[in-house]
Amino acid sequence: MPPFDFSKTDYESEPMSRECELTGVKPMSGHNVSHSQVKTKRRFLPNLVKVSLHSEALDQTFKLRIAAKALRTVDKLGGLDEFLAKAKDDTLSDKARKIKKNIAKKAEEAPTA
Repeated sequence: MPPFDFSKTDYESEPMSRECELTGVKPMSGHNVSHSQVKTKRRFLPNLVKVSLHSEALDQTFKLRIAAKALRTVDKLGGLDEFLAKAKDDTLSDKARKIKKNIAKKAEEAPTA
């Protein structure tokens, strides 16, 4: 039994906000500018995708809603565990913060066993 039940915090069960769970990227506001320089308000939305990322340390797969740019960064750094190790806690969602905490706990237990 894992130390935390992630089935209750699945991305289908929560209301969807337009925010990346790993980087905290949110919609930005700006203007549409026409040829005549008339400016109308608009929103720039992040390119969010639903992905399943595998944690090597926990040997579990987690469903997250992250920005496509964050997915490229996860691939570049070598996986979810390495990304979360370098990520700051204030940018992570509650779910990602719990995953990071469990990975750190597992890493502490591994050398002693």
